[in-house]
Amino acid sequence: MNGVEGLIVRVETSAAAGTPSLSIIGLPDRSLHESRDRVRAALGNAGYALPPGRLLVNLAPAHVRKEGPGFDLAIALSLLAGDGQLDPAAVCRFVALAELALDGSLRPVPGVLPMAIAAKRAGIGAVIVAVAQRDEATLVEGVAVYAVETLTDAVAVVLGNGAKFRVGRRPGPIEPESADDFADVRGQVPAKRALEIAAAGGHNVLLVGPPGCGKTMLAQRMPSILPPMTPDESLDVTAVYSIAGLLGTTPRIVRTRPFRAPHHTISRIALVGGGALAPRPGEVTLASRGVLFLDEIAEFSRGTLEVLRQPLEDGVVTISRAAGSWSFPALFSLIASMNPCPCGMRGDRSADCRCDDAAVERYRARLSGPLLDRIDLHVGVARVPFDELSRAAPGEPSAAIRARVVDARERQRARRSLNAHLRGAALREHAALDAASMALLEAVMSRERMSARSYDRILRVARTIADLAQSERISREHLAEAIIYRRIP
Repeated sequence: MNGVEGLIVRVETSAAAGTPSLSIIGLPDRSLHESRDRVRAALGNAGYALPPGRLLVNLAPAHVRKEGPGFDLAIALSLLAGDGQLDPAAVCRFVALAELALDGSLRPVPGVLPMAIAAKRAGIGAVIVAVAQRDEATLVEGVAVYAVETLTDAVAVVLGNGAKFRVGRRPGPIEPESADDFADVRGQVPAKRALEIAAAGGHNVLLVGPPGCGKTMLAQRMPSILPPMTPDESLDVTAVYSIAGLLGTTPRIVRTRPFRAPHHTISRIALVGGGALAPRPGEVTLASRGVLFLDEIAEFSRGTLEVLRQPLEDGVVTISRAAGSWSFPALFSLIASMNPCPCGMRGDRSADCRCDDAAVERYRARLSGPLLDRIDLHVGVARVPFDELSRAAPGEPSAAIRARVVDARERQRARRSLNAHLRGAALREHAALDAASMALLEAVMSRERMSARSYDRILRVARTIADLAQSERISREHLAEAIIYRRIP
């Protein structure tokens, strides 16, 4: 594993005359050094002779650190091929993923799903795994999975006698659609409009309003208007969940968009990933292809929030350690909510605010300017009047909103990029403004002293608004609406 992706490692064996020995090279960790004794014992107890002489096992590519006992089976098969007990060409057709017990039986290893995905992408069509992981491995379409109990069974597979060990693909259980629907939301038309724009273009949103006005309710319904995941996106999300141990006892393909809502006490490592040795994915990676919801974002520690800068800008988290560097996907839409002031009642006509201007300034200063600059849409959420709350007629359903979002995404598919990720020449080409619109943007940026990042984000949001309106060009009205969302309520 390299972060959340599998990496193909070729196991090479060389035998030479000399004092019998077995060495493993190619940046192995301690558990891999111990593979020598496990493999030696497993081969002997399974009835196979260890090749004579000085044996050298190389794990290529040599510059990547390898860890864990998952190489045991591959090393054993490579040794047998090097001694002529197996055909080397036959061995090379398989990816072997299992730990060996001393009696020659196979034990499961973590990360089988992303490793099987890597095998498929590398053009290797057959995988040998322990029986305990057959359901997880068969989630990958287009890969022949052989689930075996012992080293002897694995040898039989390589020899061409593995028909009885081949496992057919078993589709996982169908995940039910979320019961949350925008039809349950009364009023809040501006906030629902902003979330529709965010869903259509992959943008980030900040909801500002008093307690109990519906910010959390709105955020929880965001996945219901996002487009269905493609098969590749589902596999990517499932692989991350597999590594994190979130698939449960019954492996399945994750088909619903992730929605992660960590508590405000979360640490930086838990949010973006990390660890002392091999880094683990954090909440931003678990939310990839979906939504990360930070409720009451001003209550998060400032140091924790600042680590969101890179994933919000690049869609990836890079973690560097002495042993190497790991990259984790972070292609999520951020929805954050906060009160307008410490007491939460500022601007609310139904209650009196107890906060002075200095207290409000200190409260809002918990979010740095650079972080706020990376949030595309800032939306005020007001309390809903009683007559709207008591209205019997439901609001617009999520299905209707999703249809518009899917149509807008189809337009972006032709550009090969979500609007939120447009930059450089692509942004200038697809978000070009006419003279009147450019004059409006120039005046607003000069008056509000907006940054260059704000300029780009206004254009991206305007492009999404135009896509929702099924317009090829950005009009002055589209731009004006995008500008409104840059003003913090």
